[in-house]
Amino acid sequence: MGERAEEFLASFNRIEKWFREELNNPTSMGFSEMVRRLARKKDSQVVHFQDDLLQMAQLRNAIVHERISSDFIIAEPNDWAVNRIKEIEQALISPDKVLPRFAKKVTGFEITISIKDILAIVARKQYSQFPIYDRGNFKGLITARGLGIWFAIESSKGDIRLEGRKASELLLANYKESNYQFVDQETTVYQVEEMFSTQVRLEAILITSDGNQNGNLLGIIRPRDLYNILEKE
Repeated sequence: MGERAEEFLASFNRIEKWFREELNNPTSMGFSEMVRRLARKKDSQVVHFQDDLLQMAQLRNAIVHERISSDFIIAEPNDWAVNRIKEIEQALISPDKVLPRFAKKVTGFEITISIKDILAIVARKQYSQFPIYDRGNFKGLITARGLGIWFAIESSKGDIRLEGRKASELLLANYKESNYQFVDQETTVYQVEEMFSTQVRLEAILITSDGNQNGNLLGIIRPRDLYNILEKE
């Protein structure tokens, strides 16, 4: 058997073993049926690889069952097939996690911070997200988009006066629907992709060790952060 066939079968067998574990070790279910069952499960990545996996199953059968002799097989996987099944194995069995991929220092701000100070920070440091806390309890996420909406609304009322106006006013005025989500450090990049694609108002995903919104912030993910990484890959 050729080296590529051995690599292909090794990866295929690891995927098949993982499928059986995910389905509580069914004794008489074939690979293709396991693919279809798992593809129907909510939040399963398998659906994205279903067509390729079903074709890979046919290739595996040709390698294993249709060989002419012990050292000669009819089908030999090409480089694409070997690389593709390894990619699928990585995505399913050892998916990238949000940490350390999106680890970064994230600054939180007290709910008493003035809007003028927020604007000064935007101008000086170009921050676009402001996690807001009330003595350690998370209250909401102010974003550059939210600031823009607030200014548009306020300008329609006349001259905008900022003296004495606090972050709490921004939260009350513009964030009736959640524009954030918290996840724990074991969340996969795939799950984050799904969250951004299904929650249209989501502007940022905040990472804490256990997903507790009052925990220490370990990172933040904005749509452009995810896009930049996927584009590089």
